Amino acid sequence: MGMWIGRNRKARVTYGFDEIALVPGRVTINPNEVDITFRLPRKAAEPLELKIPILASAMDGVVDVGFAIAMNKLGGLAVLNLEGVQTRYKNPQEVLQKIVEASKSEITALLQRIYQEPIQQDLIAARVRQIKDAGVVAAVSSIPQRAAEFGRIAQEAGADVFVVQSTVSTVRHISSEYKSLDLEKFCREMHIPVIVGNTVGYDVTLEIMECGPAAVLVGVGPGAACTSRGVLGLGVPQVTATVDCAAARDAYFKKTSRYVPIITDGGMSRGGDVCKALACGADAVMVGSAFAKAQEAPGRGYHWGMATPHANLPRGTRIKVGATGSLKQILFGPAEVDDGSQNLVGAITTCMGNVGAHNLPEFQQTEIIIAPSIRTEGKLFQTVQNVGMGTS
Repeated sequence: MGMWIGRNRKARVTYGFDEIALVPGRVTINPNEVDITFRLPRKAAEPLELKIPILASAMDGVVDVGFAIAMNKLGGLAVLNLEGVQTRYKNPQEVLQKIVEASKSEITALLQRIYQEPIQQDLIAARVRQIKDAGVVAAVSSIPQRAAEFGRIAQEAGADVFVVQSTVSTVRHISSEYKSLDLEKFCREMHIPVIVGNTVGYDVTLEIMECGPAAVLVGVGPGAACTSRGVLGLGVPQVTATVDCAAARDAYFKKTSRYVPIITDGGMSRGGDVCKALACGADAVMVGSAFAKAQEAPGRGYHWGMATPHANLPRGTRIKVGATGSLKQILFGPAEVDDGSQNLVGAITTCMGNVGAHNLPEFQQTEIIIAPSIRTEGKLFQTVQNVGMGTS
């Protein structure tokens, strides 16, 4: 398997969203009659049900308390970053304004200074309670090194979901400088669902699932504001990563009868990308840049990666995405732009109807073809005029 890239060295051919297409089915279904419910397993309780299989990324330019409330009321789930400006500053709006107004030459240094401010534990509990006071689901995120500490605080404050997220997650993390998170112990002791990420491989996904998480995040470096692939050279295109991790999920389910959903995280800016991720095996998707365009997003039309403010090796950048519409428009339309970045839910249900899938498990069986020219075939005028599928 793979191709020779030189003497005695092979490399596997992998695929991203722009290189594949979904094949229409022999039977079509009314899009209004398909089921896109996402179910997140919970201990000793019924699964947490989301009406739409979409999560908003735990990024400061995307999710604050207000956005988290609005997202859940619309049927999805937004994850609040417990190591961002929301928990470092009592008045994050002033800080966000500085980030928005900074020039390109000073933004990285500014972010590094802003994120040096210590995290205030009382703000962790306060933000969770603010979300819960609105009567919605509260999901929060931290890196593995702070998960044990922050997980306890968030859970006691009423959080419903805790996400342990890093650039690359493994069960066997080796360090002599700090104590590594015992993932199995953490998942066992937490009473709320724990989502773990990120990963891209079959074997490591199996090992993570054996630790007992509720779900696994898939994706290394595909995000619009992430530069990990350029800085570190790491990553696997999201189609291949999703298929590999879905295979691990299915193998684990066959072995244990425990179904651990996978959530494709990053690299999806349009409805077509989301559809392809779900068809490739994802149970849900986590999206950042598409929601950074929402009028409710705290970044005010700007978006930056979680690793952008890293003190020594930034692996992200601030990008301008613009505020193109409301969160409701981005999720449900009506779309006022022609690039597929609005009415993501409509794209999912319409695509499922056209391939003949009643629900997400059936959608995961969709026929997929390799089609590297799928975005350019017959689209010359769009490309020349920089509209529709011709936009970068």
